Amino acid sequence: MTDLIKLRGVNKYYGTYHALRDIDLTIRAGEFFSLLGPSGCGKTTLLRVIAGFEGVSDGTVMISDRDMANVPPNQRPTNMVFQSYAIFPHLTVAENVAFGLRKRSDIAKSARAGLVEEALEMVGLGGYGKRAAHALSGGQRQRVALARALILKPKVLLLDEPLSALDKKMREHMQVELIRLQRHVGITFILVTHDQEEALVMSDRIAVMFAGEIGQMDDPETLYRRPKSRRVAEFIGKMNFLPGQVTALSAAGEASSGAPLAGHAPGTVPPNRTNRLLTDLMDKIAPGTEANADTDTAEEAAASPEVMTVDIAGLGAAQISVDQAPEGAKLGEVAVGIRPETLAILFEGEMPKRHECPGVVDEVVYYGDMTYYDVRIKDVPQPLTIAMKNLIGRPVLEVGAACRVAWDDRALVLF
Repeated sequence: MTDLIKLRGVNKYYGTYHALRDIDLTIRAGEFFSLLGPSGCGKTTLLRVIAGFEGVSDGTVMISDRDMANVPPNQRPTNMVFQSYAIFPHLTVAENVAFGLRKRSDIAKSARAGLVEEALEMVGLGGYGKRAAHALSGGQRQRVALARALILKPKVLLLDEPLSALDKKMREHMQVELIRLQRHVGITFILVTHDQEEALVMSDRIAVMFAGEIGQMDDPETLYRRPKSRRVAEFIGKMNFLPGQVTALSAAGEASSGAPLAGHAPGTVPPNRTNRLLTDLMDKIAPGTEANADTDTAEEAAASPEVMTVDIAGLGAAQISVDQAPEGAKLGEVAVGIRPETLAILFEGEMPKRHECPGVVDEVVYYGDMTYYDVRIKDVPQPLTIAMKNLIGRPVLEVGAACRVAWDDRALVLF
């Protein structure tokens, strides 16, 4: 994909209020891109800056390698679908869709009816042209707004929380419809939403915003599984956090993940084997001997650790890759994050797992396809939330039931 939109050093002030802070952002042609964040984070302001409804205090906005400074909204290769849809109730569906064509002298009036019907077919409303706009359902009005925006064939379609007014079932249906529509027309979609699930379902990439800044920009899976900060982890979905202590940093071959190291009881933390190796080498090797190469290798392992040994409250000791610590390898106190679906309750007859611990069910929330349990674990300050699929034959546990909780060290993220 080629780069279509480039924002460099974009700032926006409203008086003394700093709404956008040094935004650097590149959006590709044909990409479904989402701006996600809590209310007041600046995502709609950023969308309006791209559309031209808001100017920038400093920085540049480029679309198709053209600087958009002083280019008004109606001359930009963008179109916008507003949160309220802005459908004219006194016009028919066809008249609403054709509204933007009125100023297009390059399109003959005789061709407009065909373009309107083509746009309506594209959004699944073929044959609706003569209907009164005020008689449409919420989902149909949203489709009319999409057809009106797409009929002008923009390079970029800007969507300002277009599904927020729909009920849950219609919203889920329209998410799939928008994905299909974007693939069909092949243009860039930029979606503003505060709904994490919506962004994860629909997007190729997501920029998560806080207080006018981009906290992280990544594909949905990376954002969910490997958030780069606790703030992003807390905002994207649900994550449990447990106190932990990193006690050793070592090379990949020096610690076996999930199993106690030789000479150490399960649940205890082994010493730093890299440091012990260095000490042994220094005691045994005289200066100038041929073993200096081995010393260099050990020193490099200590300087560039690949494995972290962490003692997790309630769960015990584990060795995890430094890739699971987005803020870098470090000794000392950490917060250990783990998603509810990566924890599991072991039911009667299930084989023991490498990592498991006893617990007691504190709360049960049944969703039909899933049950969410809050489970109390010894030495863990807060109950852990665990998501379990309701498979045939699998019982739903009651509050107070004793259980076994299993976990996988590959699912851990350290902050």
